[in-house]
Order: sequence, then structure tokens, then C-alpha cells
Amino acid sequence: MTSKTLVWFRQDLRIKDNPALSYACEKGAIIPIYIVDNINTDKPLGGASKWWLHHALVSLNQSLNNQLQVFEGNPKEIITSLITRYDIEHITWNRCYQPWQISRDKELKEQLTEANVQVKSFNGSLLWEPWEVLKKDGTPYKIYTPYYRRGCLAKPAPRYPIERPSHIHVISSEENNSISIKDLGLLPNIQWDSTIAKHWTPGEEGAADNLQQFLSAPVNDYKEQRNIPDIEGTSKLSPHLRFGEISPNQIWYAAQHAANNQISDDLDCYLSELGWREFSYYLLYHFPTLPTENFNSKFDHFKWREDKTHLAAWEKGKTGYPIVDAGLRELWQTGYMHNRVRMIVGSFLVKNLRIHWSEGEAWFWDCLLDADLASNTASWQWVAGTGADAAPYFRIFNPVTQGQKFDNEGNYVRQYCPELTKLPPKYIHTPWLAPKDILDYAGVELDNTYPNPIVDLKATRESALAAFSALKQNH
Repeated sequence: MTSKTLVWFRQDLRIKDNPALSYACEKGAIIPIYIVDNINTDKPLGGASKWWLHHALVSLNQSLNNQLQVFEGNPKEIITSLITRYDIEHITWNRCYQPWQISRDKELKEQLTEANVQVKSFNGSLLWEPWEVLKKDGTPYKIYTPYYRRGCLAKPAPRYPIERPSHIHVISSEENNSISIKDLGLLPNIQWDSTIAKHWTPGEEGAADNLQQFLSAPVNDYKEQRNIPDIEGTSKLSPHLRFGEISPNQIWYAAQHAANNQISDDLDCYLSELGWREFSYYLLYHFPTLPTENFNSKFDHFKWREDKTHLAAWEKGKTGYPIVDAGLRELWQTGYMHNRVRMIVGSFLVKNLRIHWSEGEAWFWDCLLDADLASNTASWQWVAGTGADAAPYFRIFNPVTQGQKFDNEGNYVRQYCPELTKLPPKYIHTPWLAPKDILDYAGVELDNTYPNPIVDLKATRESALAAFSALKQNH
């Protein structure tokens, strides 16, 4: 009798370099499944992520000759039913690292083992397992650079990518309870996704194309060009990584191969960005309250402001600060935001508006295609000054000087704030300082076609620093 293995796809929606899939295919026939777990999760997917997941599943299903079985509900019940239906002896999956996923998987593993089902799990998402990189005293790192340089890089090199299985024998059944991908209801009811669809190709092939495009040029100038938002200076692989359409191992070795294994400053800088992703997962694993609590507990007493008007202006890209507004509009239109701009808009929210980082995290969670619990929360806590190895709270990005430095000609601002298109570079980041004749020429009417700044940078900076100073004195 042919061995049958249930392959549970999760955040690994690919065929190549998929350890769980390769293991199952070596054993014999497989039954590939995907389950939208709407029972255990404590943070349902945001709207943009749902859009991506729909298309990623369509792509994976095509790679499996349309034999992917899709379900929605409680994985424990669904998997138990499938094991009975198909007389399954083996199940395999690649590990997930969110706290609720770890808890769910542990319980399921125990339940299946008791039922004499062999369970095999793999690392298909990280270069280094979080529990393998510890300080000499056995405690986890809290600072990125020693974690990456002394911890990760001192370990054996990451696993080399696995080729696509030479043979994938999928057991098909007309009598299954699988639903269609469309029936998951992941696509929006109103067509806000039309502009997003122009910028992205979800799926394993789209990920491979993005990687090759990046390695053909931008990686060689990555250290400098990654900060310029109006050029293609970054890999834009984060949504593909988020859903596992490409593994960090594939990127790690492809980047080194493209550089002939010569570690330049640009390549080292890029690989360290993969290291930051690892650090985010590492923090989430060792400190599972990261998504909901300040990593630095002294900030529990910080005097944040609640201002729904200012928050709404920030979300809609109507703050009166062009680089901030361009970033939030890029997010809304494309499901993505340039990384340098993410830091600028984040700093503006938590320091100039002094609104709690969780508000920004929630907006990004809903709007980002690459919304990833580990990276999103670790990065928001970093910019807020509340996290591990965070930017100190008194480091406040000035959106005007940041715009002038990294978008000197205003090309990025003009792309997403077209009402400012005719402003000369001198005033593109400070339209409120432009003389009336220049504003008239550019067709800009402040507080009508474009808002005046909603807050004063100098005053809000001083206020934020005063609040931080009071926090230090009292705690």
C-alpha cells in the first residue's frame, strides 16, 4: 500500500525549498491542504494580506495541478477528519512562530502522536531557529548587532535551499470537503485593490522574478539606494517572504552567488536586513507579549495622546508634511511603503503626534501586503523607542530634513501627492513656506487643495522630549 502523507501548507506557499513538502514527496503520495484557521488566531489577517493570500493560494494550487484542498475552520477538527477519511499515517508541516500558532501546533502534535500518526515539522521560514542562538549564559539576546554578528554568524551556515521535488504524486479525491479558494472570501467587496494589483505578482514565480530583478542591479548599490524612495533600490520581496513564496535561504544564497561570494558593503548590508527579520522573529519567540506590550516596561507610564482627528489625518496622508503624506498614500495605493519612509511616518506618529505605536501597527497590519506580526511589531516598537535595541526616544526624525535628504527633487512626493506636482524642489517639502505667487502658479491652495501642517515640528518635538524627560525622572 502506498504511503500517504498530509502536507499542511501555512506560511510556506511554494514548491521549491519546502522541507515539509520534499520530505513528504520522498515518502510517497501526498494530500496537500491549506486551512484558514479562524478559531485559534488572536489577530485575523488585514485586508491587504487577505488579497495577497488569495492570489498566493491560486498560484500554489496551479503548481499542484489544482489539487490543493482548502478549508476554513479549526485545524484540529479538519486534520483529524482528513486522517480518518484517507487513513493517513504521516503529517508534515513547516513551523510557524506566532505564540498562538506554537501553542496550537504543540497541542495538535500531541493529539496526533497519541493517535499513532507520525508528525514531522521543519524549519522552512528562518535562517536560524530562535532557540539555537543564545548568549553564553543561555539567555536570549536583546540587542540586534551582537545577536546577528556574534550569535547568528558564528553558527553553522544556514541550510542550503532544496530543489523542487522531482516527483509530486498528489492523491485526488472527488469526495472531499474542500472549498474553493474563492469561497474563502479573501478578496474585498469593493474594488480598492485595483491599484495594488498593478504593482504586484503574488506567487512563487513572482517572487523569483523579483529576486532576479533585484540581483541584476540594485543589490550592488543597496547600501545607498535603499534610502531613496523614488527609485527601485530595494528587493520588494517582503510580501513574498511573508507568505513563504520564497524562503530566506533562497535569498541568502542567491545574493551571495550573484556577488561571486564576495561580501561587499552592499551585500553585507542587504544580508543584515534579512538578519533584522530573523531578530524580529527571535524577539517574538522569546518575548511573546511583544505585539501587545511595551518591551521596555517603563514606557507603560509614558503619557501618550489620544487624538482621533490627528490619527485620521495621518492614516489618510493629510498631515501637511509631504514626505509623510506620500508614504501613507503609497501604502494605500500599493499595499507597500518604502522602508526609509516607514521610519519617517512612524516617528511622526509616535513622537510629533505622540500617539501610541499600537495605532500605527494596527493601520499597517490592515494596509500592508507584507504585514507580518514579528516584523511589524518589532519595527514599530523600535521606532517608538519602546522596543529591544530601539532607536532612543529622543531620536526624532524631522520629516522636512528627511524629505530634503532622501527625496531632494521631490519625485517621490510628486508621485503620491500630485496636487504638489508644480511646486519647485525648494518648496516641495515645505509648501507652507512658499510665496503666494509660487503657490498660485503651482495651483496649491493651502487648507483647500493641500493641508497646512497639522502640528508644529519644533513645538511637538519639545513636547515629546519633555514627556520623555518626565518619564525618566519618575521611573
